[in-house]
Amino acid sequence: MRLDKFLGDHNIGTRKQIKEYVKNGRCLVNGQPVKKSDIHIDESNDEITFDGKILSFSKFHYYMLNKPDGVVSATTDGRNKTVLDLLKTENVRGLNPAGRLDIDTVGLLLLTDDGGLIHRLLSPKKHVDKTYEVHLEKDISDDDIKLLENGVDIGDKKDNGDPFLTLEAKVCKKGKDDNGNPVIHLTIHEGRFHQVKRMMEAIGNRVVFLKRITFGPLVLDENLSYGEYRKLTEDELRKLGVE
Repeated sequence: MRLDKFLGDHNIGTRKQIKEYVKNGRCLVNGQPVKKSDIHIDESNDEITFDGKILSFSKFHYYMLNKPDGVVSATTDGRNKTVLDLLKTENVRGLNPAGRLDIDTVGLLLLTDDGGLIHRLLSPKKHVDKTYEVHLEKDISDDDIKLLENGVDIGDKKDNGDPFLTLEAKVCKKGKDDNGNPVIHLTIHEGRFHQVKRMMEAIGNRVVFLKRITFGPLVLDENLSYGEYRKLTEDELRKLGVE
């Protein structure tokens, strides 16, 4: 890989800026200063430092975002701010959200350029757990919970016209929020369009606030405010099966 591309992937600057930085001796390759930014390096084995900081090579990038309300889970949008717009200091080329959250749904979103991981997480055959904190308009009964856990009709149809019920789910009551709205944790294994909202409508209730708190082995970092993000930890990557 060319040195200027490697530095660019670490958001050091534009190619023109990087050329000047390297010329001024701010970059070392294996402890030796270099003067040309277009030289080729072995990104996997050479030690590259910039202003004394070692820069490591990563084939793929993984970020946990606490998605805020009003932001769309897309790479581009003509009207609304996207989740990629929130990663202002990162090189977002190739990054995609692993699944989508509705514009008014907040919480855990994984952003990565690892297409293989996205495919594994979103494959219907994998049945990856997703847990949501759901604030409801009115109380939920034990009978309602049984319906949700056994599968409800949210309007989707099979090829033969029969209702395509949701898969088995798990519901846990969590008391009430500051506004007196009942709160549940709902764990599902699918990602149908507006699924959680439609499930609540199927039992005669309505979602007033929705937040995703887990996605597969990932748990939303409580230290992240809305709109903040961080790289995944080594432990989180291992749990995702990323080497």
